[in-house]
Amino acid sequence: MKKHFRNIITDNVKLSYLYTALQSFGRGIWMGNILSLYIVVFAERSNGLFGLTPNELLGVASGITGISMTALVFPSGALADKFGRDKLLKTAAFFGIAAMITMAFSSSMAGILVALFLWGAFQGLNRPAFQSILADSLVTGKRSKVYARMHLVRQGGMAFGPFLNIVLFLYLGDKWDISILRSVMLVGIVFSLVSALLLFFFKDARSLGDESESITHFEESKEDVSDKILRRRKWIPLLLTSSNLVIGMGAGMTVKFFPVFFRAIYDMKPITVQLIMGATFIFTGTFAVLAQKYSLKKGRVEIMLGSKIIATVILFILALYPTFWVLIVLYIVRGALMNSVQPLSRSILMDAVPKKHRGKWNSASVISWGLFWNASAMIGGFLIGENNFRLCFLVTAGVYAVGSIPLFFLLPLVNKES
Repeated sequence: MKKHFRNIITDNVKLSYLYTALQSFGRGIWMGNILSLYIVVFAERSNGLFGLTPNELLGVASGITGISMTALVFPSGALADKFGRDKLLKTAAFFGIAAMITMAFSSSMAGILVALFLWGAFQGLNRPAFQSILADSLVTGKRSKVYARMHLVRQGGMAFGPFLNIVLFLYLGDKWDISILRSVMLVGIVFSLVSALLLFFFKDARSLGDESESITHFEESKEDVSDKILRRRKWIPLLLTSSNLVIGMGAGMTVKFFPVFFRAIYDMKPITVQLIMGATFIFTGTFAVLAQKYSLKKGRVEIMLGSKIIATVILFILALYPTFWVLIVLYIVRGALMNSVQPLSRSILMDAVPKKHRGKWNSASVISWGLFWNASAMIGGFLIGENNFRLCFLVTAGVYAVGSIPLFFLLPLVNKES
């Protein structure tokens, strides 16, 4: 088994690990809590911008990223299926480079918004093609282990970003100051720029053949598999994507505002927030590996459903504004449980979708965590208004509960991995 696992690590997969590490490390530095607080503090110093409260402006900024991503994500998925994944990745790289250069040299909020628009375009072009070329380079029925390890690398990069930020804040000053936040962002932008350059080196020619096709592709050739089972299996991508879409909508309302919540309600300083974020990413990556191993015994959908239910209950508790240490523990556990099962979701989707349609389905997946995640941040910003985080958390938890319902219908449709 170990020998077989080594054999499926193609050059595309190796490059995917490196790309994921650098991309996540850069984003862990400049995006997330740093970008969110940069926009909020910028708006506070300017006594509001465009007639919006700081939280509303943060929501609008996320919405701009979602809109540009959405405009390109479906065409890019279809083009990746028709003309090749590597060509789309090269096109995406140009947008990523432009976004980072614009972000680095922008000193106004208008410039930041333009950079985020370009960044959304980069994500819309990049993600469907990247996920498709990775899936094409992995053996069907053996994907979850690589996806779990890739998720660990991603979360590790996202964790090391905040940990590096701690060093930067110790040197520059532990306070939410515009000039300090901008200096920290510039460090992360450099790593994101380098990661975009790696997209030029992916090759479709390094992908696998029939061994990376969909489960239904193999089952259609078996005489003992009924048409009824095949028809039911075709519901898997739709159920899974609909669940991700609704949960992505809920996540967008809340996730970007957690750093603002920590600052506004608990008066946390930058270094404290970086420690919490870094710890959350580490636990998420560790939980992902454990979830994948446990899923071999209990089933992938079973683990996904249980994790999401527990995370949703914890979010209801966070709406009560618990004491400081209880908050930290619950926040880390909630984030780790909700996000650690993404590799299982990805492995199910790619096992169920034929190679010729993976670009389109990966586009739909990006919509779930792109358009709805970013666009719903606008809703979250208006729900929070003048720091009414409790209402936003309760609404988000309700959306999570609804988004978990399609997973119940997946239980009888998804087999355990070998």
